[in-house]
Amino acid sequence: MKRILVIVLAGAALAALPFLFSGEARRPYQGWVEADTLFIGAESAGRLEKLDVAEGQAVTPGTPLFKLETSSEEASVAAARATLARSEAELDLAEAAQKRPEEINVLRASEREAAARLELAEQDLDRTRVLVERGTATQANLDTATATEAANRAALDNVRSQIILANLPVRDEQLRQAREAVAAAEADLASAEAALARRSVSAPADGSIQTLYYRTGEVVPAGRPIVALLPPENVRIRFFVPQTEIAHFSLGQLIRVACDGCQPAEAKISFISGTVEFTPPEIYSLEERAKLVFRVEAIPADPKALRPGQPVDVFAGARP
Repeated sequence: MKRILVIVLAGAALAALPFLFSGEARRPYQGWVEADTLFIGAESAGRLEKLDVAEGQAVTPGTPLFKLETSSEEASVAAARATLARSEAELDLAEAAQKRPEEINVLRASEREAAARLELAEQDLDRTRVLVERGTATQANLDTATATEAANRAALDNVRSQIILANLPVRDEQLRQAREAVAAAEADLASAEAALARRSVSAPADGSIQTLYYRTGEVVPAGRPIVALLPPENVRIRFFVPQTEIAHFSLGQLIRVACDGCQPAEAKISFISGTVEFTPPEIYSLEERAKLVFRVEAIPADPKALRPGQPVDVFAGARP
């Protein structure tokens, strides 16, 4: 009977060995909830005109967060638009004809007059040639008629040249300068509109508002955060494993996380430090402080159930 009892006890002890040396049999590892908070502010200083969120509020990408006063930026946009309108008008004038339509009409009337004079001079020249051949006109008369015809032809050519010039735009250099002025005005307007848009800031990601650092009416310095936003994917479990047990952990491994007042949950290891260190002072355990440990981080399956700074117990294994 004693032999049977000894065999049973020995079998039970052997059966318990895997649990004694497995990760589940070890006491939990101490750690806490770590969070990478997004601190969102404005690029330039200004008075806080409007707060669109409250602490604890859940937001989605594009949700308005806050707005700074915009009177100066709105004035800059108005001035840039006026400059652009003036530059465009100057470009239109440069691309248009050098003369107004009324002036061109006067030149066309002069062209018709010069053409009529030339036609009359050509007819007079033809008659003079015939008379010279008959002997009733002298060579001097022919020379005079020839000179008159040439003068009227030159006058007609001059008027037609003036009409062509009147329909041309300004010189290429002036036209290029006008186009460059329009491009510069468009760039100034885009810059002013961008500066105005930056006075209103929206949420860049899903998350919850953790802290509001300023209130409506306060002056915010440039670069100072106004809102602290915590995206759920930025929540991590950070714990420390003794250097004698680090071999039991690997990237992608599932672990179990427990804390006071919350249900145990799963997490997946995302980081294992390659450098050993002493247990940090945040672990309030005298027997743990002198140990050499490795820092390990894990991504919780349900980050919304955890709070930054909350102490947790970590078990090697996804199930108890």
